[in-house]
Amino acid sequence: MAEITMIEAQKRSGRFNIYVDGHYAFPVSESVLVDFRLYKGMEIDKELEEQLTAADDVAKAYNRALDYLSHQLRTEKEVADKLVTLEIPEETIEQTLKKLREFALVDDAHYAASYVRTVMHTGDKGPRVIRQHLRQKGVGEKVIDEALTLYTPEEQLAVGTAVAEKLAKRYQHNSSRNQEQKMRQGLMARGFGGDEIKAMLDAVDLTPDVDEQQALLAKQGEKFLHRYRALSPSERQYKTKQMLYRKGFKLDDISQWLADFGESAE
Repeated sequence: MAEITMIEAQKRSGRFNIYVDGHYAFPVSESVLVDFRLYKGMEIDKELEEQLTAADDVAKAYNRALDYLSHQLRTEKEVADKLVTLEIPEETIEQTLKKLREFALVDDAHYAASYVRTVMHTGDKGPRVIRQHLRQKGVGEKVIDEALTLYTPEEQLAVGTAVAEKLAKRYQHNSSRNQEQKMRQGLMARGFGGDEIKAMLDAVDLTPDVDEQQALLAKQGEKFLHRYRALSPSERQYKTKQMLYRKGFKLDDISQWLADFGESAE
């Protein structure tokens, strides 16, 4: 049987060269050296050599994974995808993930809970967008469901109301109907549901300023009348009325403004 005749440290820290029967055979990491208790004079056969090589592949992949994890929390899928890009074999990746799990260095449940807490305290996302994000990261549905229990209805209302207030300011120069519609769309896009959105909108004062709304109607109306000035009076009136309605103004208010402006609403 062959015998390890020398163990030589490489210039690269944590790496060693193994010599068998006086000849260089293969390299190993320090963790493999320790785990397999390699020493000079130890007998080694082909099967053990293959085990050492496989363990070293895992050790190298493990170190690559640690580098990737050092910047922020990652899911198992993210780590696996990263190792795939490094052309690491599937079997080695699975062994690496197993080792990472043993040391709690990858934990999808912890990742999901941490993400939900971050959104609750600093973000503007609702449960649906959170679920979509976690799915894309490879987190399972049951784990997502458990993490979302942290995002209580009270927390959702607080976050969503803050978003609604910002949207109200953003669209304050729209008609009141359009303002509310855009706020509703904005909240839906951020992952909040219908009943939740109603409560959030109710929590924001959306009482329209009559004078401001009238001034906005006049400004928009004059713009459309000018745009359609080349049309016949009746066609110009129809187009203007149509566009103002699309902008969220009430038909009665539009007709009254057209009459006051000197344009018949008929």
